[in-house]
Amino acid sequence: MTLQLHQVTKNFGEHTAVNNLTLSIPEGEMFGMLGANGAGKTTTFRMIIGLLDPTNGTIRWRNAPLSYKNSTSLGYLPEERGLYPKLRVVEQLLYLGRLRGLKKQEIIAEMRVWLERFDIRSYENVKVEELSKGNQQKIQFIAAVLHKPELLILDEPFSGLDPVNVEMLKKAVHDLKQSGTTIIFSSHRMEHVEELCEHLAILHSGKPVVHGNINDIKSSFGKQNIRLKTDFDCRFLENIDGVMKYEEKAGDVWLQVTKDYVAKEVFAALQGKGFVRHFALEEPTLEEIFIEKVGMAYA
Repeated sequence: MTLQLHQVTKNFGEHTAVNNLTLSIPEGEMFGMLGANGAGKTTTFRMIIGLLDPTNGTIRWRNAPLSYKNSTSLGYLPEERGLYPKLRVVEQLLYLGRLRGLKKQEIIAEMRVWLERFDIRSYENVKVEELSKGNQQKIQFIAAVLHKPELLILDEPFSGLDPVNVEMLKKAVHDLKQSGTTIIFSSHRMEHVEELCEHLAILHSGKPVVHGNINDIKSSFGKQNIRLKTDFDCRFLENIDGVMKYEEKAGDVWLQVTKDYVAKEVFAALQGKGFVRHFALEEPTLEEIFIEKVGMAYA
């Protein structure tokens, strides 16, 4: 495992932001961290990179404690943006790249690759404050990856981006992962985590209420969804044993069932009733799992 957090706790006075957190994050994979505001995600990130010291517990990267000596292997995109608005883009990235130990020509070359990729090559000499929020976000991302980190932490990387720029940034994140970078990121958009990550943790009050491989988490959830489109009223289906929820939305009927075999009973019950345009058994979404698990934690 690349990154291991063992029984990590962080207290701020009487408030416990992270509570006895243990996580193992595989090398070269993408790990998603979900949670409501105040769940402990950002505090965890700040402890990983050394901005905060844990009250208790240990954080080790490649079997060694994180320290200033290996900090150049880390990249961090904070949720709160930290660019200097009066600096030109090139000045900003030269300054941050030099802090990471890069030479000027290395920075310029790598910067131009990323500016070209993000379609903002013409902004090299523009002041940061003159850029749109989306383009400032791109510059912040470039600053986090300029030195080619082996461990990259992204706190809400897609926040404030329009759909086109979200796709552009998602592709960049995916390519970094394919090149061997270990990536941890948080997002309020669960479909992004579902699309990009192999592993995840859902935090509540600083503790993981769900942790593991996404496919395993979905398989163990114990519920499946059926999506139907028919030319007749399907409300009779909610009386079938094993149907937990019946919902009509956007012209479709959605059923939540306890087991796969219930889908067979639903399908059989539809026979002879009329025309069935669509019938699909679908795995639960992360949003459903999040709502149930975090809701149980509140109960």
